[in-house]
Amino acid sequence: MEKQDIKPALIGMTLSELQNVVMGGGMPKFVGKQLAEWLYDKKVTDFESMVNISKKNKEWLSANYQIGREAPSRQSKSADGTVKYLFKVGGGNVIESVYIPDKERATLCVSSQSGCKMNCYFCATGKLGFKANLTAAQIMNQILSIPPAPARGEEPMNPLTNVVFMGMGEPLDNFKEVEKVIEILTAPWGLGWSPKRITVSTVGKLPQLKELLDRTQVHVAVSVHTADTPQRESMMPAQRAFPISSVMRTLAGYDFSHQRRLSLEYIMWRGVNDDIAHADMLVKLIGNIPCRVNLIRYHAIPGVDLKPCSEERMLMFRNHLNQKGITATIRASRGEDIDAACGMLAGKGK
Repeated sequence: MEKQDIKPALIGMTLSELQNVVMGGGMPKFVGKQLAEWLYDKKVTDFESMVNISKKNKEWLSANYQIGREAPSRQSKSADGTVKYLFKVGGGNVIESVYIPDKERATLCVSSQSGCKMNCYFCATGKLGFKANLTAAQIMNQILSIPPAPARGEEPMNPLTNVVFMGMGEPLDNFKEVEKVIEILTAPWGLGWSPKRITVSTVGKLPQLKELLDRTQVHVAVSVHTADTPQRESMMPAQRAFPISSVMRTLAGYDFSHQRRLSLEYIMWRGVNDDIAHADMLVKLIGNIPCRVNLIRYHAIPGVDLKPCSEERMLMFRNHLNQKGITATIRASRGEDIDAACGMLAGKGK
């Protein structure tokens, strides 16, 4: 099928966009809200299921649009229960999403790009280079299609309680589409979620970080990894364009002392950023900004000469931050055996 023949997807559209679609087909404006309910609340995958929309209108919609839902092409399950899904997104590109169950909770780590421009030295996605921005439809497809309906005889998986934009790509490098997805997730005509169920992770891309903070109430996670400026620049090229000191000054202008949460992500490498001197540099960088530091064990990827630091060093680092009045926790590693842990997503579908 030629690209120009591909029908536009309806998932990923906001209420106003859906209303414009139906009015363009000669339907009353209220049909747009009915359409939103079928797409986002009832999560239908075909037009025939939309029983309160007339046959004539469904035929017009089907002739001009597609729902936009596509099942993952592959999945892998970790020994710890984490599941990684591979989606084809056109142009020969693929992306991965990771479903992480935890008792009654279930978090989905979604991708916002195929590949990534940020080229962080320690990240498998960055090694791919940038392939494509995902559309809001391609991002929403991950959220609506996971967890899949159970096969006969299988136990249903927990419904999603949280979404984190921590998969492939830099979400703020595709801010327009990510913002649309946040609107769909939180609007009463969409999924109706609290924004506190959503976290957007970023290297600190400005000015889009400020736009995210001004226009949404979602949680924010900033990838710091080292507060040593030359060291960060050598491992994270984005440091040159968006210095972490500038990012922290921007964050200092917002209130994270109540419900909205700011997290700082800190991958720990043996002999690189895991000593008390680095902990003190991080304390100085944070200053009085209320936040939580997530200490993350490094997951080795091919061609990178970094090693994870010891559990003993992680505990020492965490305890030092705690003693300085900063809440720090060690994040549990999930899905490493299927290349689904932090920094390992590379579109392989292992």
